Parts: sequence; structure tokens; C-alpha cells
Amino acid sequence: MLPLGDLFSIVIMAFALGMDAFSVGLGIGMQAIRLKRIFIIGLTVGVFHILMPFIGLILGTYISNKIEGIAILGAGLLLCAIGIQMILNTILNKENQLLAPVGFGLFVFAFTVSLDSFSVGLSLGLSGLATVLAISLFGIFSAVLTWTALLIGRKTHHLLGTYSEILGGCILFGFGLNILF
Repeated sequence: MLPLGDLFSIVIMAFALGMDAFSVGLGIGMQAIRLKRIFIIGLTVGVFHILMPFIGLILGTYISNKIEGIAILGAGLLLCAIGIQMILNTILNKENQLLAPVGFGLFVFAFTVSLDSFSVGLSLGLSGLATVLAISLFGIFSAVLTWTALLIGRKTHHLLGTYSEILGGCILFGFGLNILF
């Protein structure tokens, strides 16, 4: 049986890891996205939040110290680029997106917001059932938080019109800067 304190710590950690997906999901949700796409995006983010800490557990700390900085830099630059592209496309009335949350773009989005769970997976000092529980909760929390953010962003899009995409781009750009600095 898992002590209540350990369970509470795992839940807080899962919530914290899911907040990255929530923050970025707000920006993505301000685009015109259908409910089916929202479901797929949240599910994909949840799966990545399960896979990334699992991969982190397998690879170990040696490799992570060498590649983690490069991966985080790339993720920050990518979010900044997507944010700027959203802002410019809205201002210039263009419809094409640099990286839409479909196909390959969806995997890049899910990978970007789940990078921190990779690092947590590397340092996850749990064993057996607690590890399975922790990784499962990471996926559940991130999926639910992503769905929530996308739905909030979708509602905001309807309220603010085209300005919501500029706001969404600013959120993504700011989040990218937060990762970089």
C-alpha cells in the first residue's frame, strides 16, 4: 500500500507536469479547432506524458545530462516560432500555419509539452506499483488539463474573434521564452 503522503506527492507532481500542456493548450485552443481534434490532441499529449517519463526511466541520467539542454532549447525556440507565426498570420490574414496540431505537428506539440516529464522520469525514485501509478497519473492529468485549456481557448476564440489568435500566439511565444530563460 502506498503511503498517503507519497500519493499526494505524485498527484501534485502530475498536476505540475500537466500545467505545461495547459499553458500551451490555451494558445493552441484559440485557433478554430473542432471538438474531435481537441479530444485527439489531449489524448496524444496524455500518451506522450506517459511515454516520456518511461523513456526517461529507461535511458538513465547519463544520457539525459547530455541531451536535455539541447532538447529544451529546441522546444523553446519551436514554441517561440509557432507563436510569432500565429501572430503574423493573423495580422497578414493568412490561413496556413507553420505547425498545426494535426499529423506531425501534433506529435511535435505533444513532445514539446512533455519534455519536462522526461526529466522527471529520469529522477523518478519510485519502484513497482508507485512508478506505474505515477506515470499513469502524469498521462491522465496532462490529458485532462490539455482538454480543459483547449476548450477554454476555443470559447475565448469565439468571444475575441481574430484577436484570440494574436493572444494565443503571444501565449505560445511567452511560454517559449519561459522555457529558454
